[in-house]
Amino acid sequence: MNLSNYSEVFPVGKTEEDIRIDKLVSIRLPKLSRSKWQELINNGHVRVDGSRIKPSYRVSAGERVEIRVPEDFDSESLIPQDIPVEVVYEDDSLIGVNKPNSMVVHPGPGHEKGTLANGLIYLYEDLPNLPAPTRPGIVHRLDKETSGILAVTRTAEAFFDLKDQFKNREVDKEYIALVQGGFDERSGLIDAPVGRSNKDKTKMTVKLGGKEARTEFRVIDERENSTLLKVKPVTGRTHQIRVHMDYIGHKIIGDSYYGGPPAERLMLHARRLTLRHPEKGTNLTLKAPEPEEFENN
Repeated sequence: MNLSNYSEVFPVGKTEEDIRIDKLVSIRLPKLSRSKWQELINNGHVRVDGSRIKPSYRVSAGERVEIRVPEDFDSESLIPQDIPVEVVYEDDSLIGVNKPNSMVVHPGPGHEKGTLANGLIYLYEDLPNLPAPTRPGIVHRLDKETSGILAVTRTAEAFFDLKDQFKNREVDKEYIALVQGGFDERSGLIDAPVGRSNKDKTKMTVKLGGKEARTEFRVIDERENSTLLKVKPVTGRTHQIRVHMDYIGHKIIGDSYYGGPPAERLMLHARRLTLRHPEKGTNLTLKAPEPEEFENN
């Protein structure tokens, strides 16, 4: 159900007393999933008596519920947008894209448009609706703040093949990172489990009971107060490189989320991605040029 630009105002009845707001609105408009309602509530598009509330808020009789769905919200389909997409490789099975550091990969809470997926579907109308219509052909992702190479599949066969390669750790990923401080060693391996922080569930941290996480690094260039590294995540945990660099006392420059020194951007870039071509069976290396910020810092 598409509720783009939908609006409604209604009072809470006596029989609706003490019901969670996300449940109440999903009962009134059941064709939209409860998770989508939670997304709208978290982004302030559903309010009670003019105030923002959480999805768990329990309503009282007589309160006034306001629903104001933004024009760019779409629960099922992706809005094609003519936005810049730097394609560095293309064939009948795969697309290699150099994602800028300021772009979100696919729509999510607070990012219904302007994502890489919006730009891709404008350029390529026949991308598979896998793993979801809003993530056409997208097998892996990069954080909004991270730039670099991203592989996108053009067929269902290529999607499942590449998905298995990532799952089986057959894809070789190489990043460059500008980090705080200097190193005594020229290379190393960080082997430390990563999981959700108990203090802040939006962040990851090294912790006992976390998932296995290993990151290899090698010094490329030593600078005045920083070091340029080649980094290879052996595993693929959320924020793995950022968390591991923080763990060994070398925060990534510009990583304000994990307390890194200030900079114009997060100094982390996915430089290379080597995979097995899903149709040809031969190795293919996709490359994203090194941003000029890494040369000037």
